[in-house]
Amino acid sequence: MSLGTDGVTWTPSDFVVAGVMLYGACALYEVARRMSSDRWYRAGAGVAVLSSLLLVWVNLAVGIIDSERDAANLVFAGVLAIGAIGAAVVRLRAGGMATVLLLAATAQAGAAVYAGIAGHDGKDLAAAGLFVPMFLASAWLFRRAAASTVARR
Repeated sequence: MSLGTDGVTWTPSDFVVAGVMLYGACALYEVARRMSSDRWYRAGAGVAVLSSLLLVWVNLAVGIIDSERDAANLVFAGVLAIGAIGAAVVRLRAGGMATVLLLAATAQAGAAVYAGIAGHDGKDLAAAGLFVPMFLASAWLFRRAAASTVARR
């Protein structure tokens, strides 16, 4: 059984993966929401979770660099690892999360440069670079959250 249109066919396992990804993203945001009542923190967490979800979803669906089967797409797992490990190390604190998201944005930019150096076309470079401003926006929001926490003390 599959559900699809011309060129796109979803199997039951595709629906399971999508469901797990959406549930995971919502659960991650819920954890972040409970970490702080600060609106900047929550916005930063929302942008970070949404950016990460989209990065995984696009990469699994069509691939950012060429097709989803291209091994070059594995470099984006490193970006997500930086985010996950970094978040654990800084214990989800706003100032630390700002730094972690800045590192993730830098790694994402590095992945875009890699796509260009490896001879992929400008479309792949643009797709890889699309996530950089999202991670930077999240870093900025976390920086605001850290500043507002300090100001309240």
